[in-house]
Amino acid sequence: MRLLVVGRLSGQLAAAVKMAMAHGAKVSHVERTDQATEQLRRGQGADLLMVDYNLDIGALIAANDAERIFVPVVACGVDNDADKAAAAIRAGAKEFIPLPPDADLIAAVLAAVADDERPLISADPSMQAVIKLADQVARSEASILITGESGVGKEVMARYLHQHSKRAERPFISVNCAAIPDNLLESELFGHEKGAFTGAVARRIGKFEEADGGTLLLDEISEMDARLQAKLLRAIQERVIDRVGGTKPVPVNIRIIATSNRDLAKAVAEGVFREDLLYRLNVVNLRLPSLRERPGDVAVLADHFVKKYAAANGVPVRPLSQDARRALAAHRWPGNVRELENAMHRAVLLAVGAEIDAEAIRLPDGQPLTGVIAGSDAGPAARAAQTADAVSRAYVGQTVAQMEKTLILDTLSHCLGNRTHAANILGISIRTLRNKLNEYADEGTQIMAPQTGIATTAYGANAA
Repeated sequence: MRLLVVGRLSGQLAAAVKMAMAHGAKVSHVERTDQATEQLRRGQGADLLMVDYNLDIGALIAANDAERIFVPVVACGVDNDADKAAAAIRAGAKEFIPLPPDADLIAAVLAAVADDERPLISADPSMQAVIKLADQVARSEASILITGESGVGKEVMARYLHQHSKRAERPFISVNCAAIPDNLLESELFGHEKGAFTGAVARRIGKFEEADGGTLLLDEISEMDARLQAKLLRAIQERVIDRVGGTKPVPVNIRIIATSNRDLAKAVAEGVFREDLLYRLNVVNLRLPSLRERPGDVAVLADHFVKKYAAANGVPVRPLSQDARRALAAHRWPGNVRELENAMHRAVLLAVGAEIDAEAIRLPDGQPLTGVIAGSDAGPAARAAQTADAVSRAYVGQTVAQMEKTLILDTLSHCLGNRTHAANILGISIRTLRNKLNEYADEGTQIMAPQTGIATTAYGANAA
């Protein structure tokens, strides 16, 4: 993590700097707030600002905002003046650190504010296969495209790749292409020269130059404007960029990782994404399965988030009850890992007693995790929806062949073993049905005999 300290480097502030460095932070220092903004503008980035509360923290944050530089601020002070500390928080500081510093407090603030601890946790075979592929390509220079639904952990995977790459000691810079308006994204990525447009009061280094030597993550790349896609393609091919308003190209040495929750091949077919850019980005594709496709990860992730948010909120770590684990396993998690994380944060706060029970695990609107509970108060539509959801959930994780087998045998049972009726309902020929039943019988599956409702062997499969 990169820490920029702003203020006079007194003995006690210097002690805080040493503690931060002992916890792995890379520290730089300036004395004035305008110097801090200028350093960030020049591309000497930071993940966290530690600012003396005698300085104008509000003006610093406003100056950074004007440059679209969003770095969290923590205030610090030697004399522990409560009014100054409160004023710093009101001005936008996330935390206050009294000086002389406490080592545990420094460590906690660095972890909580910078949120630098994002381990890639998995126990499910489907996700383990993706991680194995990531390990194979992490130390290469290849561009990587990470795809998957929103909330599956694409940025976590990108950070994992960077941490295991040859560039791990260099910057990891992330840009959310969907969160920045098109007219600002070009300057955000490539920077601008003084006077390039109204409001460009000084040269601004873009994310490409800030990431020089390291990794640039282009999050949700599918949302990038077509004009910028052409400029990005040139930057990737030529390893040079043009600042907005600049007159000469600037060389950059970066590795590109991109993410998307959309089907980029379909976007190419629709003419909204460049095919040549897709080829450049998609040297290796890592598709992250949704959480419902990796049920083995639900429990281990839930346990991790319980520990994380118990520590963050200063409450005891309570184990999940068996009912809670069953509820977690039964939920479909449309919001994936992000939804699970939020649910476990709420559960940590709502739990009472020695365990976190199912009642503590709720949706954002306060409803139980399992949704509508069937009963006398539930209408027919609600009960039907719940039943349909339960049925579809049962199929998650099955192969097409397994689902086909289940459908054929269930239909045969419904028809009391009558092959002709079952074939008509299934929309297949009687010959196809008999061949399938013989195949299942050869596997050792018991097949229902016609009209009797009694399971039999291959002989029954051939009966009319």
